Amino acid sequence: MTTSSPLDPAPLPVRGKLAAAWTSLIFLILYIDYFHLYQPGEIDSIRNGVIFEFAISGGLMSIFFVIIALPGLMVLLSATLPARANRLTNLVFTSLYIPLIVFNAAGATPDYAFYYVLTIGVELAIMAYILRTAATWPRTAPAALQK
Repeated sequence: MTTSSPLDPAPLPVRGKLAAAWTSLIFLILYIDYFHLYQPGEIDSIRNGVIFEFAISGGLMSIFFVIIALPGLMVLLSATLPARANRLTNLVFTSLYIPLIVFNAAGATPDYAFYYVLTIGVELAIMAYILRTAATWPRTAPAALQK
Protein backbone atom coordinates (compact mmCIF):
# COMPACT_ATOMS: atom_id res chain seq x y z
CA MET A 1 0.00 0.00 0.00
CA THR A 2 1.37 3.41 -0.92
CA THR A 3 0.60 6.61 0.84
CA SER A 4 0.17 9.77 -1.06
CA SER A 5 1.58 13.04 0.06
CA PRO A 6 0.40 16.45 -1.03
CA LEU A 7 1.97 17.82 -4.19
CA ASP A 8 4.41 20.64 -3.70
CA PRO A 9 2.71 23.80 -4.99
CA ALA A 10 6.01 25.44 -5.93
CA PRO A 11 5.19 29.03 -6.86
CA LEU A 12 5.77 30.08 -10.43
CA PRO A 13 7.78 33.31 -10.71
CA VAL A 14 5.98 36.35 -12.11
CA ARG A 15 8.11 36.20 -15.25
CA GLY A 16 6.96 32.61 -15.83
CA LYS A 17 3.32 33.51 -15.26
CA LEU A 18 3.51 36.37 -17.76
CA ALA A 19 5.38 34.32 -20.37
CA ALA A 20 2.84 31.50 -19.98
CA ALA A 21 -0.07 33.91 -20.37
CA TRP A 22 1.40 35.46 -23.52
CA THR A 23 2.11 31.96 -24.90
CA SER A 24 -1.49 30.97 -24.29
CA LEU A 25 -2.70 34.17 -25.93
CA ILE A 26 -0.59 33.75 -29.07
CA PHE A 27 -1.82 30.18 -29.54
CA LEU A 28 -5.43 31.31 -29.18
CA ILE A 29 -4.95 34.18 -31.61
CA LEU A 30 -3.46 31.86 -34.21
CA TYR A 31 -6.17 29.22 -33.81
CA ILE A 32 -8.96 31.79 -33.83
CA ASP A 33 -7.55 33.26 -37.05
CA TYR A 34 -7.31 29.76 -38.51
CA PHE A 35 -10.89 28.88 -37.53
CA HIS A 36 -12.03 32.16 -39.10
CA LEU A 37 -11.17 30.60 -42.47
CA TYR A 38 -13.99 28.09 -41.95
CA GLN A 39 -16.60 30.81 -42.18
CA PRO A 40 -18.41 30.70 -45.52
CA GLY A 41 -16.85 32.93 -48.17
CA GLU A 42 -13.62 33.75 -46.28
CA ILE A 43 -11.28 31.73 -48.47
CA ASP A 44 -12.98 33.05 -51.61
CA SER A 45 -12.54 36.58 -50.26
CA ILE A 46 -8.83 35.96 -49.69
CA ARG A 47 -8.50 34.48 -53.18
CA ASN A 48 -10.09 37.67 -54.49
CA GLY A 49 -7.43 39.71 -52.69
CA VAL A 50 -9.49 41.01 -49.77
CA ILE A 51 -9.24 40.49 -46.00
CA PHE A 52 -11.79 42.23 -43.75
CA GLU A 53 -12.69 44.63 -46.55
CA PHE A 54 -9.00 45.58 -46.97
CA ALA A 55 -7.10 44.90 -50.18
CA ILE A 56 -4.31 42.42 -49.54
CA SER A 57 -0.98 44.18 -49.97
CA GLY A 58 2.54 44.12 -48.61
CA GLY A 59 1.61 46.95 -46.26
CA LEU A 60 -1.44 45.12 -44.91
CA MET A 61 0.52 41.91 -44.43
CA SER A 62 3.24 43.88 -42.60
CA ILE A 63 0.61 45.32 -40.26
CA PHE A 64 -0.75 41.82 -39.64
CA PHE A 65 2.77 40.60 -38.91
CA VAL A 66 3.33 43.32 -36.32
CA ILE A 67 -0.02 42.54 -34.70
CA ILE A 68 0.84 38.84 -34.43
CA ALA A 69 4.53 39.38 -33.58
CA LEU A 70 3.73 41.45 -30.49
CA PRO A 71 2.39 38.60 -28.32
CA GLY A 72 5.12 36.30 -29.61
CA LEU A 73 7.81 38.79 -28.62
CA MET A 74 6.12 39.35 -25.27
CA VAL A 75 6.75 35.69 -24.39
CA LEU A 76 10.49 36.32 -24.73
CA LEU A 77 10.43 39.78 -23.15
CA SER A 78 8.37 38.58 -20.17
CA ALA A 79 10.88 35.83 -19.50
CA THR A 80 14.01 37.94 -19.89
CA LEU A 81 13.52 41.65 -19.14
CA PRO A 82 14.52 43.04 -15.75
CA ALA A 83 11.56 43.30 -13.37
CA ARG A 84 10.87 47.04 -13.68
CA ALA A 85 11.11 47.09 -17.50
CA ASN A 86 9.17 43.83 -17.64
CA ARG A 87 6.31 45.20 -15.58
CA LEU A 88 6.09 48.41 -17.62
CA THR A 89 6.36 46.60 -20.96
CA ASN A 90 3.56 44.19 -20.02
CA LEU A 91 1.30 46.99 -18.81
CA VAL A 92 1.86 49.14 -21.91
CA PHE A 93 1.70 46.42 -24.58
CA THR A 94 -1.33 44.74 -23.04
CA SER A 95 -3.15 48.07 -22.85
CA LEU A 96 -2.33 48.73 -26.51
CA TYR A 97 -3.31 45.22 -27.59
CA ILE A 98 -6.78 45.20 -25.99
CA PRO A 99 -8.33 47.50 -28.65
CA LEU A 100 -6.84 45.32 -31.41
CA ILE A 101 -8.53 42.26 -29.95
CA VAL A 102 -11.87 44.06 -29.57
CA PHE A 103 -11.58 45.28 -33.20
CA ASN A 104 -11.98 41.64 -34.31
CA ALA A 105 -15.66 41.93 -33.42
CA ALA A 106 -16.11 44.48 -36.22
CA GLY A 107 -16.58 41.74 -38.80
CA ALA A 108 -18.97 39.69 -36.70
CA THR A 109 -22.22 38.61 -38.24
CA PRO A 110 -25.22 37.69 -36.07
CA ASP A 111 -24.79 33.97 -36.73
CA TYR A 112 -21.20 34.13 -35.44
CA ALA A 113 -21.87 36.51 -32.55
CA PHE A 114 -21.47 33.81 -29.88
CA TYR A 115 -18.17 32.70 -31.45
CA TYR A 116 -16.80 36.24 -31.34
CA VAL A 117 -18.05 36.89 -27.80
CA LEU A 118 -16.50 33.62 -26.65
CA THR A 119 -13.14 34.00 -28.37
CA ILE A 120 -12.67 37.68 -27.66
CA GLY A 121 -13.86 37.12 -24.09
CA VAL A 122 -11.21 34.45 -23.48
CA GLU A 123 -8.50 36.66 -25.01
CA LEU A 124 -9.60 39.61 -22.87
CA ALA A 125 -9.60 37.41 -19.76
CA ILE A 126 -5.99 36.43 -20.45
CA MET A 127 -5.05 40.06 -20.99
CA ALA A 128 -6.79 41.03 -17.74
CA TYR A 129 -4.68 38.36 -16.03
CA ILE A 130 -1.54 39.82 -17.62
CA LEU A 131 -2.47 43.35 -16.50
CA ARG A 132 -3.26 42.17 -12.96
CA THR A 133 -0.10 40.06 -12.70
CA ALA A 134 2.13 42.87 -13.96
CA ALA A 135 0.38 45.56 -11.89
CA THR A 136 0.66 43.54 -8.67
CA TRP A 137 4.25 42.42 -9.22
CA PRO A 138 5.57 41.74 -5.69
CA ARG A 139 8.13 44.13 -4.35
CA THR A 140 11.09 43.16 -2.22
CA ALA A 141 11.54 44.67 1.19
CA PRO A 142 14.14 47.47 1.43
CA ALA A 143 17.59 46.21 2.45
CA ALA A 144 17.32 47.92 5.85
CA LEU A 145 14.16 45.94 6.66
CA GLN A 146 15.61 42.59 5.55
CA LYS A 147 18.24 42.50 8.33
